[in-house]
Amino acid sequence: MRRDTAHSCKEVADVVMETPGQDVEHWLSLYEQMYRIRYFEEVTDNLYTRGLIPGMTHLCIGEEAVAVGVCSVLRVDDWITSTHRGHGHCLAKGADVDRMFAELLARATGYCAGKGGSMHIADQDNGNLGANGIVGGSTAIVAGAGLSARMRDTDEVAVTFFGEGTLGQGLVYESMNMAALWKLPVLYVCANNQYGEYTPSDQTIAGEILDRARAFGIPAYEVDGQDIREVSRVAGEAVAAARRGEGPSFLHCTTYRYRGHHVGDVDRPYRTRAEEEEWQTTRDPLKTLANWLETEFDVASEVVAQLEDEVRTAVDDSAAKALEEPIPEASEVTTHVYA
Repeated sequence: MRRDTAHSCKEVADVVMETPGQDVEHWLSLYEQMYRIRYFEEVTDNLYTRGLIPGMTHLCIGEEAVAVGVCSVLRVDDWITSTHRGHGHCLAKGADVDRMFAELLARATGYCAGKGGSMHIADQDNGNLGANGIVGGSTAIVAGAGLSARMRDTDEVAVTFFGEGTLGQGLVYESMNMAALWKLPVLYVCANNQYGEYTPSDQTIAGEILDRARAFGIPAYEVDGQDIREVSRVAGEAVAAARRGEGPSFLHCTTYRYRGHHVGDVDRPYRTRAEEEEWQTTRDPLKTLANWLETEFDVASEVVAQLEDEVRTAVDDSAAKALEEPIPEASEVTTHVYA
């Protein structure tokens, strides 16, 4: 039955006819997470252009389904490592929006006390071992996390997110080799957003991407990174295999970044506006899920609109709160430098 008035996720779940084996509340929750990431990034862009965020920032608008889809099948005690384009991964793994904004704005209440900034957010309580500004820098860390789980005889899983540009770094293959040899519970998630900085990926990557992982005997899967249903399904199967002790898997998620390589890359002369519009109108992860919720569960557009409005209010409040937080004391410059 169709509901033409706005309701909360819980209210919708109580009244919508569900398809067997699927839960509308679950999918609305994932939509909410994706929208939170997108709006967080839009607010971040605004803060940066106003000169309030020091350093550099790389937005993940358009890539939300990869982060949320994978993290939706993880437990709190599972680990992730992230990249310089990592805000979405942090939020999808449970990071607090207040502390995220505080870190971006170099405030003492941020995840790294305001000293890490956009590219170095870590959240140990939620299993986030940290983002990394070095391309491929996190791929070895995930092997160590997987080895830790093996040595402690747990069923925890470690996931590393990286872009297709990382496939040019030797470190990722050293990590894959060790993970395959020791059957470590590791999931490699390559988010191919079509461009390594300003160069199309087909001009920098030779051969088939899946063959990079298969060379080590690692199962590798092609995934539509714009469809969160497919991402969560394939990731769920890979994570389950890792928990059973079957070793690592590799996901190649085709996706697209709507904005430039970084917030200063505004004109984007290396690609056309027509290409950007095509991705945003026909393959947008939020629109894809919203349309499916309407056809599959009869979720009215007003329900989605109210959910988005609530998210915007909360994110705006978090940004305003972070701007009022104190900056670190000058004495903090020499703390947390050495382990």
